Amino acid sequence: MGHAAGLRAGTRYAFSRDFKKKGMIPLSTYLKQYKVGDVVDVVANGAVQKGMPYKVYHGKTGVVYNVTKSALGVILYRQVGNRYIEKRINVRVEHVRKSRSRDEFLRRVKSNAEKKRKAKEEGVHMDLKRQPVMPREARTISAKDNKPESITPIPYETTI
Repeated sequence: MGHAAGLRAGTRYAFSRDFKKKGMIPLSTYLKQYKVGDVVDVVANGAVQKGMPYKVYHGKTGVVYNVTKSALGVILYRQVGNRYIEKRINVRVEHVRKSRSRDEFLRRVKSNAEKKRKAKEEGVHMDLKRQPVMPREARTISAKDNKPESITPIPYETTI
């Protein structure tokens, strides 16, 4: 038997609603305000078929370039062969949510500005770059307190 290769082929789980998230779409989805330049995640909502993104864009993060009454224009990058091509898609707001990928970066920018200001007041140089986690320090383990035991199986006893 043949295999269907339609528009929504292979989306059985991607487009299905999560457990206890079925039913009415919350009003907050429609009340969120998006601006040009916002970073958004494209996550298709199976309850709304209108304005649904193609399956390859599901889970991708992009930048808003156009805002209309009920939809957004999003710039995404799609891998084609050995390169990434910029794609512009129009998606309804139900299939989009604000990305949290930039939150940590913006927090770090604010804290670095604060640290820089304090360092300037005190007249000290401060290194603001992130450092990788260093290896743990060396330590010696004493065999006196930590004697190794020989573990042997308990012999099986038969009672007749």
